[in-house]
Amino acid sequence: MSMQDLIAAARTSKAWPFQEAQKLLKRYPDGAKPDGSPILFETGYGPSGLPHIGTFQEVLRTTLVRRAFEALIGARPEDGKTRLVAFSDDMDGLRKVPDNVPNADLLQANLHKPLSRIPNPFASDHPSFAHHNNAKLREFLDRFGFQYEFVAAHDRYNSGAFDDALKGVLANNQAILDIMLPTLREERRKTYSPIMPISPVTGRVLQVPVEVVDASAGTIRFTDEDGTVVEQSALGGMAKLQWKVDFAMRWVAQGVDYEMYGKDLTDTGVQSGKIAKVLGGRKPEGLIYELFLDEKGEKISKSKGNGLTIDEWLTYGSEESLGFYIFPNPKSAKQLHVGVIPRAVDDYWQFRERLPDQPLDKQLGNPVWHLLRANGGYTAEEAPGAGDSLPVTYGLLLNLVGVMGATATRDQVWSYLGNYIDDPDPAKHPELDALVGTALTYNRDFIAPTLQRRAPTPNEASALAALDGELSQVAADMSAEDLQTIVYEIGKREEFGFESLRDWFRALYETLLGSEQGPRMGSFLALYGIANTRTLIAEALAKANAAG
Repeated sequence: MSMQDLIAAARTSKAWPFQEAQKLLKRYPDGAKPDGSPILFETGYGPSGLPHIGTFQEVLRTTLVRRAFEALIGARPEDGKTRLVAFSDDMDGLRKVPDNVPNADLLQANLHKPLSRIPNPFASDHPSFAHHNNAKLREFLDRFGFQYEFVAAHDRYNSGAFDDALKGVLANNQAILDIMLPTLREERRKTYSPIMPISPVTGRVLQVPVEVVDASAGTIRFTDEDGTVVEQSALGGMAKLQWKVDFAMRWVAQGVDYEMYGKDLTDTGVQSGKIAKVLGGRKPEGLIYELFLDEKGEKISKSKGNGLTIDEWLTYGSEESLGFYIFPNPKSAKQLHVGVIPRAVDDYWQFRERLPDQPLDKQLGNPVWHLLRANGGYTAEEAPGAGDSLPVTYGLLLNLVGVMGATATRDQVWSYLGNYIDDPDPAKHPELDALVGTALTYNRDFIAPTLQRRAPTPNEASALAALDGELSQVAADMSAEDLQTIVYEIGKREEFGFESLRDWFRALYETLLGSEQGPRMGSFLALYGIANTRTLIAEALAKANAAG
């Protein structure tokens, strides 16, 4: 694949990252800013709670658009044509104590102080609550291989890097009020100010009216919580902007060209865009994405901790499967809970296996193509993959360890894998071995406690006995396809009275595996072994006899 081939295909691709990247190409038809500086992508993080997958997804999706834009203009990651800033709004005041954080009393005593000035409630060496949460986010971004620059609000505010932009806000204070006040409730209008001073006495971020004394010097006047009238600078970390104003100020101060955000910030985007124009800049391009939901269909919240954490996903799945699950349809809501992980793992590997054999236009629509490029994993001239595949699906592994029970070990699983693959050496199959580990954990926590094999009905018992008779005659190494044929043919026999093959397979799953759904039975029989399967059948038939 040549660079020119890639450019041509990218400019006609309907994949959403390319559609988003096209917005930037319209903004900069030459593929670069007039001053030659890199196209700047930004993502935002509010470290009031531990980062969850909803936080991570914004960095991933923005990276996908970044790499798509590079493909549109024929650039490589190392060319420096783009930048990605992961911005932490850690000067924001803590409004409430999160539900999933230790030492709640410590946080309660520091409410409304900037997150970066609140003591660290965790057992870590980080100097503040925000520093700890920022570090947790960066750990995963680094683990995934993202290329980004981390920027913290407290660094920019405290160092004076934002001072010129803050003076611009003060100089346009009334124009910003004219934008914001009509959007607020009457009670809120009485206290609203674009800039929030930090009390010199309590260190809290104040929601009070502010008078601009001297915009060019950055001087403001306000009444502190104790009734004292204070005149002080708004510069150097002595004030914090309201959220919508801060959003706009960052866009203008840093020259942000692309930033996506969730639909809950739709109005923020509108008002911040107007404020950015007042400040002499313009709103970035961007995507409004749907939010993740928990298993109950409720919005995921960092403070509630009702979403999956990054660590939880990686306990039961893989990094690649996380990216794969996040990729499709950013404008559609997704439920995010442990139950979605197995399917995401298997779907990722299916799409990965197909990739090298697909024509270029299909590759550009394949999520794996984008995920491989997300961390600069290959260039335009390189093949997008080697058709990697796993000999056993994650779903099949889960069925295997489910039958083996909660005490199954990695070595025992590999002994069964010897029935199914050549050279069953974990060292030669590291990705499969990693999935064996996560399958054992998933089984222990979610499958084993719920599995219950029911007794077969009389007609099901007859069919199982017939299956056992067939298995008694086959070679131990019969292929999965041939075993599947045997199972299939028994289910079609009228004497057993199954209305459909689906009923037969459900009976197999419920009586042998203890679940309502399951794998291709031929694959399971080959993996679990003929003798072991016959033992399962014998146990099921014994239950049938005991029942009556």
